[in-house]
Amino acid sequence: MYSGSYALSAPGLDVPDAPKFQIYQRRNFRRIPQLEGLSEELKFAVDVVSQVLPFRVNQFVIDELIDWRKVPDDPMFRLTFPQREMLRPNHFEVVADALRRGVAPNELQPLVEEIRMELNPHPAGQMEHNVPWMDGRRLEGIQHKYRETVLFFPRHGQTCHAYCTFCFRWPQFVGGDENKFGMHETDSLVEYLRRNPQVTDVLFTGGDPMVMRTRQLAEYIEPLLAADLPHVKTIRIGTKALTYWPFRFLDGQEADDLLRLFEKVVRQGKNLALMAHFNHPVELTPPSTRLAIRRILATGAHIRTQSPLLAHINDNPENWARMWTEQVSLGMIPYYLFLVRDTGAQHYFGVPIIRGWNIFRKAYCQVSGLCRTVRGPSMSAHPGKVHMLGVSEVNGKNVMVLQFLQGRQPDWVRRPFFAEYDERAIWLDELKPAFGEPRFFFEEALIPRSTPLVSLGRVAKPGLANLSHSA
Repeated sequence: MYSGSYALSAPGLDVPDAPKFQIYQRRNFRRIPQLEGLSEELKFAVDVVSQVLPFRVNQFVIDELIDWRKVPDDPMFRLTFPQREMLRPNHFEVVADALRRGVAPNELQPLVEEIRMELNPHPAGQMEHNVPWMDGRRLEGIQHKYRETVLFFPRHGQTCHAYCTFCFRWPQFVGGDENKFGMHETDSLVEYLRRNPQVTDVLFTGGDPMVMRTRQLAEYIEPLLAADLPHVKTIRIGTKALTYWPFRFLDGQEADDLLRLFEKVVRQGKNLALMAHFNHPVELTPPSTRLAIRRILATGAHIRTQSPLLAHINDNPENWARMWTEQVSLGMIPYYLFLVRDTGAQHYFGVPIIRGWNIFRKAYCQVSGLCRTVRGPSMSAHPGKVHMLGVSEVNGKNVMVLQFLQGRQPDWVRRPFFAEYDERAIWLDELKPAFGEPRFFFEEALIPRSTPLVSLGRVAKPGLANLSHSA
């Protein structure tokens, strides 16, 4: 079944051989046997929404993670199958009407692209502000937002074993290349790192780098090791494979070679961290996932866990307390609880900041100290990772207390700031500075001093409106 030095014994875990990796997308999802008992209305909604947002699911998710007795309310079904409400009503009707009329693809595509552009495809200044330049050339497969951390998008890793319906990088999977990140050549990455000795961490991201063959992944990682850059201490790999295809770490020579690559990174003195995405406790239950975790940890790599807080999927404290507790028991490190970014279906998944803080706090109160490595709720916004610390009373008035966990300018980090209490706000640009201040402290560095407040949206919508367009 499993070969090599990583074929660990797992008492009580009866892990089957890898099933066939069968993919379903918009063109063939109606062949899924479990859909036969569902309404045509639901299937039509999947067809409509998947014209705009990406849709991809595999047989492992269908068979092992979705409870079909609870569909359409099952959280894993909502996490992987597009739902009608994930588009605004007017957007849904435009596409639905076109499909009912049987319009040709060349007529439908412009309508779809127009809707996508209204969904803020690249939030937080990713295209405008995060892509660095070197020798007069934009490094399209690199993002460098925070001083110590560089993100690298390997071209071969810009898809996933299945797609999350909330995904904030959904433009990577739809439309043309103009909206996508990706790079073939590792030489540019190595040279950029050599010229930036302040960088300590490189994050391979996507998509999901774990969709690549081990040989392809090695072609990106081994040049980084060979360059012997002493300031690069940590290599991170962002992945959802432990949930969507744990057999990537279990099945045959490919898996063994991958784990040997992980071990090589560790032997060379680098910290290797898999940034694993777990969105619901059920994702931790398959025996194959649990064994995959054990095999990865046996290489000396660490696994850190993160997830957004998602309405309709995991927005209650009990889910989070269960996840963090189980993750620690399996040897993983809870890392981040995010709020849903201002892109795609945020209107469906978004949880108000204050409610999110209450969910986090109530979950945090239920777990041991080892689980409390997790940070949140955090917003990965244009200025940085903004942490909602809580609600405080100042002069008899409630205010929201926030700080930066990461910032475009390092001296913003851990500097508290205050916003007016707002139970409806779900993102940073909806907040207004407390105490009558015209701007938050960090806006001075992001917006030219000559910019009038009216152009920031302060009249129509106080807060950080249009910041990413004005910076």
